[in-house]
Amino acid sequence: MIRAYRGELLSVDQDPRDIPHAVRYEEDGLLVVEDGLVIARGPYAELADSLSEVPIETLPGLVVPGFVDAHVHYPQTDRIASYGEQLLDWLEKHIFPAEMAFADKAHADAVAGFFLDELLRNGTTSALVYPTVHEQSVDALFEAALERRMRIVSGKVLMDLGPEGLRDTVASGRAGSEALIRRWRGRGRLGYAVTPRFALASTDAQLADAGALLAEHPDVLMHTHLAENLRECAEVEARFTQAVDYLDAYDRFGLVTPRSVFAHGIHLSERACGRLHESGAGIAVCPSSNLFLGSGMFDFGRADRHGVRLGLGTDIGAGTSFSLLRTAGLAYQAALAREERLDPFRALYLATAGSAALLHIQDRVGALEPGQEADFVVLDQAATPLLARRTHGAALAERLFALQILGDDRVVARTYVLGECAWRRTN
Repeated sequence: MIRAYRGELLSVDQDPRDIPHAVRYEEDGLLVVEDGLVIARGPYAELADSLSEVPIETLPGLVVPGFVDAHVHYPQTDRIASYGEQLLDWLEKHIFPAEMAFADKAHADAVAGFFLDELLRNGTTSALVYPTVHEQSVDALFEAALERRMRIVSGKVLMDLGPEGLRDTVASGRAGSEALIRRWRGRGRLGYAVTPRFALASTDAQLADAGALLAEHPDVLMHTHLAENLRECAEVEARFTQAVDYLDAYDRFGLVTPRSVFAHGIHLSERACGRLHESGAGIAVCPSSNLFLGSGMFDFGRADRHGVRLGLGTDIGAGTSFSLLRTAGLAYQAALAREERLDPFRALYLATAGSAALLHIQDRVGALEPGQEADFVVLDQAATPLLARRTHGAALAERLFALQILGDDRVVARTYVLGECAWRRTN
């Protein structure tokens, strides 16, 4: 069945910092979808006559690609807005106890369903997601994602130095990961990621085995944390005495590759940024989380000087909003604190095609180009009285910027997955 959607269409398929003409915009556009894929896109006046037999639905707002969250923890959903600690103490006090509950599959099912619905409510249709050390936490997430036809990448957390109740072994971590890859490979729109929690949570033997697992499965990603917090960095330096820096602690075990996605990367050396560029690995920037935990502010200028690949992550539950619009606004503020100006079109790129490129799914989602999957979001520029007043009569860049600074879940009028409405605001 062919469907067509008429509206104001906007996407950014490449980093506009490097490609000035990466912004694609049709003020009165038409998006044509067949079997969940975009088959045509262009101005309404040019395409409408060829679609006389196709029903056309008019979309009431600015239409952008479905957001792609490059780093988020679904088991931390119920611990969002937990008070008073920086990273390592926050994990011990709030997060590890919550994650232990995911030994119960019913609990994992309930949280996974709520989490994915919350993503859709905020316009996010694809995500790279941390589960817990438990195999059933991955099963619960993937089962819920299949039901919703979402593009989700995840993988069992590896942490043989974790606390009691969240600790595996090298052997059990490998066995569980292999079983999950066999169970879920090729199903729906799902992908797998080898997921050591962070360097301090695994022995050298487990980090080495994670590198071997990554090498043995060229279709999977590697997802972990890097240089988020100063105390964390100091403890990594104290443990990995032979490593040049935090990134090198991973590199020694074969974990720095083009398929590696590192969250945060706030406290990186020039050498590490150069190595990230050389390897093709990338950073999921998480400004909400970094501010909430007092970790610091990502250095866009340094990353850009080295050509580091970047995406955007909410990092729930240290992050305080599921909205990648809101996260983009915080990224602007974090960049400006370092006297860098994050252009609103580049922020949209990071939240869509940029994050998709980190996840190696840029050929499938992120830009609403023909051949891609028809995941898109309708943004209501009059969702609040203030937004309506601020955006009235404004140029496109100004409206987009206002949506990022003032917007949140209220702005998302509809979320479409594979060309079908998966969430619609009812008030």
